Order: sequence, then structure tokens, then C-alpha cells
Amino acid sequence: MGRNTAIAVDANGSVAVPALTSSLVDRQRRLIDYLRVSVTDRCNYRCTYCLPEEGVSHATREDILSFEEIARLVACFTRLGVRRVRLTGGEPTVRRELPRLVELLREIAGIEEIALSTNGHLLPEMAASLRHAGVDRLNVSVDTLDPDAFKRITRGGDLARVLAGIDAARAVGYAGIKLNTVAVRGFNDAELAAICVHAWERDLVPRFIEQMPMASGALFVPGTLMSAAEIRATISSAFPEARVVAEPSSRAAGAGPARYWRVEGIAGVGPVERARFGVISAMTEHFCDTCNRVRLSASGALHTCLAHDDATDLRAVLRQGGDDAVVDTIRAAVAGKRDGHTFGLLGIGGPRKAMIQIGG
Repeated sequence: MGRNTAIAVDANGSVAVPALTSSLVDRQRRLIDYLRVSVTDRCNYRCTYCLPEEGVSHATREDILSFEEIARLVACFTRLGVRRVRLTGGEPTVRRELPRLVELLREIAGIEEIALSTNGHLLPEMAASLRHAGVDRLNVSVDTLDPDAFKRITRGGDLARVLAGIDAARAVGYAGIKLNTVAVRGFNDAELAAICVHAWERDLVPRFIEQMPMASGALFVPGTLMSAAEIRATISSAFPEARVVAEPSSRAAGAGPARYWRVEGIAGVGPVERARFGVISAMTEHFCDTCNRVRLSASGALHTCLAHDDATDLRAVLRQGGDDAVVDTIRAAVAGKRDGHTFGLLGIGGPRKAMIQIGG
């Protein structure tokens, strides 16, 4: 089927989706209900932990999924029980007319939540249109509050623009906004508590991410990994009057892999429920046994695990075989989902692909 094949719409104006085929369960009995969709493998930043200095090979224009194709594929996933979608990149906001894709996804019966991960550079202009189109939640990358350090780690990024974009997003009423920070020893380890307070004062949730050895470990610098335990200890030591307590549920609202902690007894940042942070600990405190997600690349490759290069070409199946064939292919791919990753603390065991090519 061609790139411009229309998606079916019912009498109520929603994308027509056949009845739920079955739940999407892998061989470890993990229920897959969360889909991350990369809409582009290009970005307006060049973050040092995401993109090699020499760059990467980008998909051709003909290989990139159209918005209609993305919507059809997402509809196939909803037939299998997927209810949450996150748009990623590269940087998703550099894809032209992105709000139109959000509107198409909102027409799909069964989608309960649409989220977006962004570097925030274009949020000043796009926060309102994305919210109006139907994005519920945002994750915004902020690795440092120092403008010069921010420019270095992003290779040219503008912290003031990103913070202005977050303010614009707060003003239009997203259900939730999280700050994503890759924790790097020797770069921002002294800022973790300040990032927390900055977020808490604005009703945002800070989340700290362990570095992962993507791109065959080429961007991984031994000695700079901050473990989840170190992240928690660093934040706890900044508030000696408080206690850092694990939240009863391992996840907050949303479907991601972060585990959340609450800082109790802290003064000066408003209600105690604001003083919470998340940690995504792929390296030292694995969460593979609870993984509920798969990823779709901008060119239509289904990756059942971020940490491996094997993928299934859904674009070809969609264009040649149609939606029913896609559903069967998804089910077969998920049946073979890996039990876990092989990340090593020395930067080995990662995939050849860079993060920009699949989405964080």
C-alpha cells in the first residue's frame, strides 16, 4: 500500500480500529501496552551522549513513515492492547506539522495518553499547538542549569529558550511535565539537588538517567557513570534535614521505566508531594523484568528492546500486506522480545545504533 493510503474513519470521526485482537504479551509474560514512536532521526541539538561527533547515517525521505502510516501502525498496536504512545526522535518537534500527527493519533479509539519527549528548543512556539492537538504529557531534557555547560553538552543549545519553552508549556495546562537529566560524574553531579529544587518550585518532576553505552559504547566515558544509588545519595546529602523514601508504587503516572522517590521533611519548596524525583537505572538496577514497551523507528522498524539492534520492518509489511499482516507481524516480533539487555558498566554490551536513531 502507498504512503498516502487513507486511514479508515468511522461515523463519529474516529480512526476505525477493529476489535481488540488480544493482549500483547511476550514470552516472559510481560504485558506490552506502551509504544514509543520516533517521528524523525534528526535533531536541532547534538548532545554528546546521544550523537557521535561524526554524526550518523539518516534515513532517506522515502523511507520515513508518513503521518498516515504512523497512525495506521499505531492503530494496529491498539488492536493488541497498546494504550499509551510517546512521540520521540531525534527531536520530534523538528518534524514539520507535528500537531497534525497528534490529531490523527487522537482519533484512534483506545489511545488513553499521548506524551512527547523533547529537548524543548521549539517549545516556546509549539507548546500551545501541541497541547491543543492532544499531547497530554511532556518530558523535557535539561542536563544542567548552567547556560555555558548546557551549550557544551548540547553542542550549541540555548538553555534560556528551553526554560522559556517549559514556562510556555506550564501555561497551557499539560497533565504533567518532567525534566530529564542524564547524570554525568564530573559534569552535573553537583547540580542534581539544584535541578530538583528548580523543578519542584515549578510543579515539575525531575528524573535522572544513568548513561547507557549506545553507539557501541563510543559515547560512553568510563568513570563518568553515576549509578542510581549515587544519584539518590547525592540528592539525599543535599537535604540533611529530610528523608529520601521510595514511593510505594514503582512508577508514577505514565508508563515509563523510572522508579520514584520522595524527599520528606524538606523546607522551602511547597507541599511535600512536590518533592519527588525519578531515577531511570538501566545500568545498575535493571528493570527488564517489568518492561512494558516497544519502539517504532521513524522508518518503521519495530525494536522490542532499546539495547539490541535486531528489528522488524513494519513499513514494508504495511505497504505490501496491510493492517492485518502488520498485527500478525507485531505479535510474532513481541513473542521473541529479549529477556533483558547486556549493558556493561565499562561501556560494553550496547547496540550499534545511536540514541538519536531510535529515541530515548
